[in-house]
Amino acid sequence: MNRRSLIAGLMLATAFSATSAYAQTTLSMWYHGAGNEVEIKLINELVTDFNASQADWKVELQSFPQAAYNDSVTAGALAGNLPDIIDVDGPNMPNWAWAGYLQPLTIDETKIANFLPGTKGVWNGKLYSIGLWDAAISLVTRKSTLDALGLRVPTLDQPWTKDEFMDALAKAKSSGKYEFALDLGTAWTGEWFPYAFSPFLQSFGGDIVDRTTYKTSEGALNGEAAQTFGTWWQGLFTDGYAQATQDPADRDSGFANGKYAFSWNGNWAALGALAAFDDVLFLPAPDFGNGSKIGAASWQFGVSAKSQHPDGASKFIEFALQDKYLANFSNGIGLIPATPTAAAMTENYKPGGPLNVFFDLSAKQGFVRPVTPGYVVQAKVFEKALADIAKGAEVTATLDAAVDEINADIEKNSGYGH
Repeated sequence: MNRRSLIAGLMLATAFSATSAYAQTTLSMWYHGAGNEVEIKLINELVTDFNASQADWKVELQSFPQAAYNDSVTAGALAGNLPDIIDVDGPNMPNWAWAGYLQPLTIDETKIANFLPGTKGVWNGKLYSIGLWDAAISLVTRKSTLDALGLRVPTLDQPWTKDEFMDALAKAKSSGKYEFALDLGTAWTGEWFPYAFSPFLQSFGGDIVDRTTYKTSEGALNGEAAQTFGTWWQGLFTDGYAQATQDPADRDSGFANGKYAFSWNGNWAALGALAAFDDVLFLPAPDFGNGSKIGAASWQFGVSAKSQHPDGASKFIEFALQDKYLANFSNGIGLIPATPTAAAMTENYKPGGPLNVFFDLSAKQGFVRPVTPGYVVQAKVFEKALADIAKGAEVTATLDAAVDEINADIEKNSGYGH
């Protein structure tokens, strides 16, 4: 090749490279993890890897503190400047889809066939969001506690019945070794109440809203099963098994300090329990008559309805679904990887790992909160009702009032599209 041809070739290559770089379309992305150094490092690594993996799209990330994130998305939607990619807390997804914040995903759904059920954000028969992880709750105790109280170790196949659970609490109380038999985490407010406690109601046979139509709470939140649940719930406090009002410090360290025989807590707190005791057990939820249930669905990725590049946004989300990223997030922030193959790549959730039980709990007991745009209101009403009942409010009147409030909101919003 002569010198002139070489120069021409180099110029052509340079021009092609510049054109390719110029053709890379920017995708904006909002994320809720600002302030969490590990989480932000991981999401930035994911974005960097995606941008380097192809020449068509470039994701630019903006992070918000979690406490301000939902308000930022709402304000962005009102102003018409939502990004291409947003993350959404699973139970809030139907509201955002109904409100026009999200559009259905166009990812290859065969790639999520083995994902935990709670990670899939489906509303009106369409997939709107997908999560890289989930969370699960267990009844935390010690083997030595069960032995001392003469209790069997419940399993996923044979969880404690209601009678067995109440017998365990009664024996723990009568032993005199504990300040309270059960730590329910009442120091936590907000989403903790519907996430942690509505599965008890559902196991009794009630619910926050009637899921056959999603148009009423009548009969679900104040029917016979719900009344029985409400009486049982109040009895936990009036009988001295648990605290209606709890010091946050006790929630953080009460179990490790021996204040409680049992603690209802999530996998995010499990390593702390293991550090405190070498005989910790993570037990399945009791079965109150209609199966053992725990909450499911955590943060998930979606594409905003206003995105002009849903194909590019979906390509990023598909890229993020690789097992190595699921494992990286699990190792970094401690939550449950979305697939069994990703779990096998982690220290904590692999078969035989110290937290592997939580993967099974999520897979077999996980139950999503009501899949309706009205959930964002229903969750707050449910929280207030349970807090009031715990503090002595009359059960029937409180549940009836909660139903009236939820039904009024559903009617005000013309049934939320159901």
